[in-house]
Amino acid sequence: MKQTPLHTIHEALGARMAAFAGYQMPISYQGINEEHQCVRQKVGLFDVSHMGEFIIRGNNAFELIQKVSCNDIARLSPGKALYTCLMNHEGGIVDDMLVYHLSEKAFMLVVNAANIQKDWDWIQQLKPEEDIEMIDISERSALLAIQGPKATACLQPLTDIDLTNMRYYTFERGVFAGVENVIVSATGYTGSGGFEVYFDNKHAETVWNAIMESGAAHGIQPVGLGARDTLRLEKGYCLYGNDINDTTTPLEAGLGWLTRLNTDFIGKEVLVQQKENGLTRKLVGFELVGKGIARSGYAVLDMNGVVIGEVTSGTKGPSVDKAIGMAYVPTAFAKVGTAIQIQIRKKVVEAVVVKMPFL
Repeated sequence: MKQTPLHTIHEALGARMAAFAGYQMPISYQGINEEHQCVRQKVGLFDVSHMGEFIIRGNNAFELIQKVSCNDIARLSPGKALYTCLMNHEGGIVDDMLVYHLSEKAFMLVVNAANIQKDWDWIQQLKPEEDIEMIDISERSALLAIQGPKATACLQPLTDIDLTNMRYYTFERGVFAGVENVIVSATGYTGSGGFEVYFDNKHAETVWNAIMESGAAHGIQPVGLGARDTLRLEKGYCLYGNDINDTTTPLEAGLGWLTRLNTDFIGKEVLVQQKENGLTRKLVGFELVGKGIARSGYAVLDMNGVVIGEVTSGTKGPSVDKAIGMAYVPTAFAKVGTAIQIQIRKKVVEAVVVKMPFL
């Protein structure tokens, strides 16, 4: 089981640890609900150093990334990032990822921890033999997410980078907490604003401690993967392996907004056909009417008790104070307001399709 460079700190803080994507990761420190609300109302610090990072550079770097991505990489310029899906030939999602445009011919891909090797192998087999270089820097990179409305106030004393005026999905490289060559980006996975910082993992404890010290006056707390999951679900953000995978397409998953059919990419033909013929299923949000919590894998039924789908994610949303979830259902059941049922262990609980995000 791998460990992030902050494992010792997590243990010292009394974190509840668990296996995730091959790593020992902190699930919670003080409790999921408390950490969740801290991010929504103040600021929280996440260790997400288990994520993967690839550098792709050279004359053919742009063409390769455009080929494997359903979003339009041409929209990027140095200092900007975008969210996209890594595609397979069947129109399925190999992974969801961030693409950072580092310089004219250099990019960084940020991929999910569980998919590092799979993504690397897939891109490598599609890579041209000349004028391109791929480097996996995952093992030597640390990544911290500082999320919440007080993130700017917490971090600004640690850097000369102007965080106040940094636009969403842009980034700068500079000195942060005395460490050089740090990437600070206005990105995150919580829906509460904030930043993510990338740096060499030998500086992990220095940067973590500096952020905690600077954020003390703003009520900062360390936050584990438990609250990360409830935060992202309230905003309707997909989790790879739950809500999206190799067999789901971006259109089915409600990610049409990042799917640019005016570009050429692997699997495009499948998506064009789906758009022309209409989808047969969609990822929807639902809210339980009865008591209970829907969990991933629970059956979704119509009002006659016929199984029509399966829950992909579910929880009790601390901010919305409701039992919420996501599921793939036939398009006939995808309209907001449609009554459905969830099989929760031995009982059937009524639910209703609602518009996402929940918060």
